[in-house]
Amino acid sequence: MHELIRDITLCILFAWMLGLLAHFSRQPLILAYLIAGFCIGPFGAGWVKSQDSISVISELGLIFMLFMIGLEIDLKKIVRAGKVILFAAGGQLLGGCLLGILFFAGLGLSLGGGHFDALYLCIACALSSTVIIVKVLYEKRELDTLPGRITLGVLVLQDIFAILFLAVQPSLANLQLSVILLSIGRVAVLVAAALLVSRYVLPRLFHQIARRPELILLGALAWCFLVAETAEQLSLSREMGALIAGVSLSTFPYALDVTAKVTTLRDFFITLFFVALGMTIPVPGLSVIGLALMIAAFTVVSRLVTTFTPLYLMKQGLRASLLPAINLAQISEFSLVVIQTGVTDNHIAPETANAASFAFVVLAVLSTFVMTRSDEITRWAIGPLKRIGLRDLDHGNGHAEEGQEGSHGEARRIVILGFFRAASALLAEIERQTPVLLEQITVIDFNPVVYQTLLSRGLHVIYGDISNVDTLLHAGIGKSEMIILSVPDALLKGASNEKLVRHVRALNPKAMIVATADLLSDVGELYAAGASYVTVTRLSDANELFTVIEAAQAGLLADKRAELDQRLSERREVLP
Repeated sequence: MHELIRDITLCILFAWMLGLLAHFSRQPLILAYLIAGFCIGPFGAGWVKSQDSISVISELGLIFMLFMIGLEIDLKKIVRAGKVILFAAGGQLLGGCLLGILFFAGLGLSLGGGHFDALYLCIACALSSTVIIVKVLYEKRELDTLPGRITLGVLVLQDIFAILFLAVQPSLANLQLSVILLSIGRVAVLVAAALLVSRYVLPRLFHQIARRPELILLGALAWCFLVAETAEQLSLSREMGALIAGVSLSTFPYALDVTAKVTTLRDFFITLFFVALGMTIPVPGLSVIGLALMIAAFTVVSRLVTTFTPLYLMKQGLRASLLPAINLAQISEFSLVVIQTGVTDNHIAPETANAASFAFVVLAVLSTFVMTRSDEITRWAIGPLKRIGLRDLDHGNGHAEEGQEGSHGEARRIVILGFFRAASALLAEIERQTPVLLEQITVIDFNPVVYQTLLSRGLHVIYGDISNVDTLLHAGIGKSEMIILSVPDALLKGASNEKLVRHVRALNPKAMIVATADLLSDVGELYAAGASYVTVTRLSDANELFTVIEAAQAGLLADKRAELDQRLSERREVLP
């Protein structure tokens, strides 16, 4: 007992110290935790030697990790997932697994006789890292963009795929149809029971203890371990039970409160899991390093092929097809969970598991750097892809690279450069007040949903990247009278309002240019760059909030809300 406490102390201490180094060097924290485990484990300094300690620490961390993954799976979003996400995820998962089986079996890895190295690797390589992707997309403010939403949708469906694999994983050595159906049946019974209890019993209990945070936390943990132990009794696994416990809680009214209460404890045990995983990684030999590099290379290539292809075939355009493929090009922390369950059941050789862990580390570092530069990489790649015959959504438009005039013609009197929520609201307002003005407007943007929606409504739209001067030149904005930049700098890719104003002013010295400022200090710089007028959205927001305060003080807030509800019901926005 005292040895376990000492081992946990070493785990947390080294994880914190190396975590600080990772933070200051902008590396993934998971990488720091794995290195910390290696340093103090049997293959490093040897300060933690007890296999029992490593096993207990790892299993506790794994249970909490899967519990939190389950809490973050939104079943409602999966049900509402659009066909683009469903086809993209289906193509990526099925294509990735098929290519994985062919590739790893071709390398000579086992695929039967009680050993399933090729199968586990193809499953592991089909999953992408939620932790890395969400962190980078959040920092880049791309979670709410179309490629960001596609990426997150695919991640959620990857988690469902992993759940299904974990359901049949204990029976791989005796993989018969009856065994598979029995395993799925057990999971179905456990899921149904957990969902029923979480819907009809737990809400009443949690409502009674809502004002006692310590009981909320304790109740969530009790539920996690109860379902985990029930799963163990059903010949599944505690880890599978923890995942089901999390999924069942994600649907009930206190899910956000539970998540907030458990987050700190989750971070503690997830840290322990990855540190314990690092302890099991020996000093790699050349064969392990070679296999790890092949796993990493296969993951990147297969992800690009299997993610880009279905999105491109669904006419999402080259950019919106490339970005999710780049975002998803790494191995998931969930993959390490899958690999560890295989090691525990002797389904996969330790050397193969070590190679997968090294591949995870390599891709965690590389994908972080690549994702931060994904816009530049995409712009660089679009040209060669067009030259080999792949068509973008701008094919036949007047701003194509050849400069030939297509069916859409040049830009009209008023041009909106970039299309996000402010532009969506502007078009809805014009449609409500002066619909005839819509005939004089051109929108230039590279969001395929915006492009298709505006075309279907009969508006003049040109598909293109507004940060590219050639796009502006071939669109013919030199003849337009008014050019509106409604997208703030925080959401622009590869450009800023000041840079765009300078480009537009060089192409059209006489046009009225309306730009958008994020900061008050940006206003003067935009005017100096050539803007005719600068909007500051915080001013209009402040005015709206002030009228709300006045209405509330006068006892008219209900009337103001009714007025707003009426206005909203009359709008047909492209981006609701």
